[in-house]
Parts: sequence; C-alpha cells; structure tokens
Amino acid sequence: MSTGTNTKLAAGTGGSVVVDSCQVCGHAELDSVLFLGYLPPVNQMRPIGQRPHEQPAYPAELLYCPQCELVQIGLVVDPEILFPPDYPYTSGTTRILHENFANLAEESAALLGLGADDLVVDIGSNDGTLLSKFQGRHRVLGIEPTDAGRLAVDKGIETITAYFSPQVGARVRASHGPARVVTAANCFAHIENVHAIVEGVIAMLGDDGVFINESHYLIPLLDTVQYDTVYHEHLRYYSLTSVRNLLEGHGLEVIHACPIPSHGGSIRVYAARRGTRPVQPSVAAILAAEAARGPMREQLRTFRDRTILSKLRLHGLLADIKARGERVIAVSAPSRASTLANYVGLDDGLIDYVVEIKGSRKIGRNLPGTLVPVVEESRMFDDQPDYALLFSWHIAGELMPKLRAKGFKGRFIVPLPDPVVVD
Repeated sequence: MSTGTNTKLAAGTGGSVVVDSCQVCGHAELDSVLFLGYLPPVNQMRPIGQRPHEQPAYPAELLYCPQCELVQIGLVVDPEILFPPDYPYTSGTTRILHENFANLAEESAALLGLGADDLVVDIGSNDGTLLSKFQGRHRVLGIEPTDAGRLAVDKGIETITAYFSPQVGARVRASHGPARVVTAANCFAHIENVHAIVEGVIAMLGDDGVFINESHYLIPLLDTVQYDTVYHEHLRYYSLTSVRNLLEGHGLEVIHACPIPSHGGSIRVYAARRGTRPVQPSVAAILAAEAARGPMREQLRTFRDRTILSKLRLHGLLADIKARGERVIAVSAPSRASTLANYVGLDDGLIDYVVEIKGSRKIGRNLPGTLVPVVEESRMFDDQPDYALLFSWHIAGELMPKLRAKGFKGRFIVPLPDPVVVD
C-alpha cells in the first residue's frame, strides 16, 4: 500500500508537519471539513500562579480523504511535545475504562481461546489498566513512552519504556516470542506513520495472532457533534470502512467489530492475517450500516454546521447566566476540555475554576491555553456555584448523580451536542 507523499515525520523535529496527502492512501486532494483555530498542546498545563509566557499553538483542521474515506487532522505534531514524560492522563482513574477493558479481556479470551502461555502485548499501555484485566491468566507486556508506565510496573506488569515502532516490535518478538494478541486502545489513531505501526504489530503477531484496536468511532462523533475530540493527539478518526481499508493493505482482515461506549463512542476492531480466522457477522452489519447513512461528504457538512451553531448557543447560554451575575465552574479536565474551552473561548472570565477528583495530576495547573485553574473537587461543594459545566459531558449520566449525592445544589450545563441546562 502507498504510504503517501508525506515522507517527513514530525517525531524528533520539535515542531510539526503539515498533512498534504492522506495518511493512509496518499491521495493529495483532501477536503477541508472544519477549522477549530490554533490549539495549545492539550497536556501542557501550566502551574497556577505562573505568569503567562510564550506557548505553542497549532492549527486544528479536520480533513477528509474521498478516496479511502479517512477523516484526519491536518497537522502532525512531534509526539514528544504531545506526550511529555509527565503526561498527566492515567486510564485507571476512569470507571468506564475499567469496565470496557474487563469486557475486552473476557470477549477476546472467549473468541480467541486464549491460554495461560499466550502473550498479550498492549501498545500505549499507560498505567497498565488494560493489561491488568489479562494479568494472572495470560502473559502480559506493556509498551509505553511516558512515566505512566511506572505505575504499571508497580502493579507487576512488565513494561518497555519506548515510543512504538517496527524496531520495538521486532525487539519484543525476539525477547518474548510471538504474541497471540496485540492491543492498541485509544492510541492506534494517535501515532504517525501508521503503515510502519501496522507492520510493527504484524512483526509481533504469531501466525494465528489477532490485533485488537480501539479508537474513537467517527459515526457517534458526527452524530453527537463531538468537535471537542479534535486535537493533535488524534491524527485519524476511523469509521470501520476506513480502518478496514488501512488494514487490508497490510494483508490483515477485519474478523469482528463492535461499538463500545468509551470516550463518548468508540469502536473495537479485531483483525487477523487474511484467511486465518472466520469473519463474524458483525463486520458486514456495521459496514452496511455505515453505507446506509449516505455520502460522507454530506455527513461532514452537516457536522460542520452543527458545530458552529453549538458554539454560538453555548455562548448565548453563558451570556445570559453572566448577565444575571451568576457563577459558573466546570467539572473535570479531560483532553477534550482544552478544545472546547479554546474553540468557544471559555476563559477565567466565564469559568471560575475546573474541579478534578482528589489525586488527579492536573490539580494545581491551568486548563491549557487559559488561566482557568484546576482544583480539588471538594471546593465546588463548599462554594456552591450556580452552574457546573460538564467538560466530560459524554458521561453526564454518571457524573450528575454522583455530584448531587456529594452535595452539589446548583444546576448542570451539558454543552454538547446542543447546550442544555439540567436541574
């Protein structure tokens, strides 16, 4: 398969590289879908009280390839900028991810007939939450570039500290033998030079091995106006159609797929060497459902229009609240909060502070690109602001009852897909 005309990689440059052809098929005529302005790196959070100083910001443009159906970001930023050693995200703090990974371990063990000697390798293993669901039943190995891998080691999960590459894949194969399963959860869309990544996965897989990847799913992203998931960590936004096109170019066949609830709507895709495993009915069903939605260009135009209106409606809602002299805070600071805050313009004149649960590595820092401080959650119960805007709006149904039970008496703002106030 073509690797496109983008021969220069952003990794190691200390800067960025413009996407001038499709990251998967190399097609040069890409449609511009949406421009969200210039966004700061979502994990560069400055300490509270530090005077503002020069900080990079990168254009966030969403592009569509009409040839292979891939939706992708228009600029690739050096991963050492996006994923610094003190990367603040840890998957173990999110209940829905624990449940999702437990389901992945059970589903894959049943579908693939995994045994105690089988090796499971997780790319972008973070704090080892996914592998902990396989631990004790199978051999496990993590590959993680940031300091979050130390948390996995503390759990007894062997972890290689490295950015994944074909060379790392070959090293794993030589030292640990072939993998029965390779997983990449919420990182398969994050790594540039995707063809080299797939080849690295194949290098680790045994003849009957299976590659399981989970990524944001383009369909719910469009349907629920998740423009806040567009930031530079996310290089590609997969439909099953586009990820199938990518994997087929490397001799892999999608054998099973299913939508999953993590991150506001994701898709789990199983792939194996062509002809080695039966293809489940789920694959044809999802591909047919995607085709039935109509031309992707029309869906993307609708998404753009809804994004603009959603921004304006949130501004209008907040303008009315501030005109009444009422106070607004925000709940949680996931990466997606940075896009929403910077695109809409939610500065410290609109949002007093953001709360995170005790122990979060983001407490004591400002939301990227703003002077909105992130503080410990108990403050909202002492202050009792009038409104709490949910940056993690995709789990509003989980958050609101918890905050009520802890004593919050104000009203909630769910910003997307259309802003609503919930009593």
